[in-house]
Amino acid sequence: MVDRENSGLSELRRGVLVLAVLSRLRTPQYGYSLRQALAEGGMPIEEGTLYPLLRRLESQGLLSSEWNTEQTPRRYYRLNAEGERTLAALTEAWRDQVRVMDGLLDGRRR
Repeated sequence: MVDRENSGLSELRRGVLVLAVLSRLRTPQYGYSLRQALAEGGMPIEEGTLYPLLRRLESQGLLSSEWNTEQTPRRYYRLNAEGERTLAALTEAWRDQVRVMDGLLDGRRR
């Protein structure tokens, strides 16, 4: 039997994960620091989800990355100009959806 509550939460989280990740990459982060920042913000993410997502966002031209080998070698990710534009557009779309959902959940008509 499917746990409907957890299934719905998983789908909802998947839908906002890109926005959450982009929001934390306004400053350079490496994978572990990004995971910590997301968890501290209430959005924990598994490594097996995060790293493929980072690679996909980079291949889509939204992120830049570079290796820092001064201490422990780490790959740092950050938004590039296209990522900044995408973050702004997704943020606006998110806020519009929140307004719509607030109206629906409160029983108001738009």
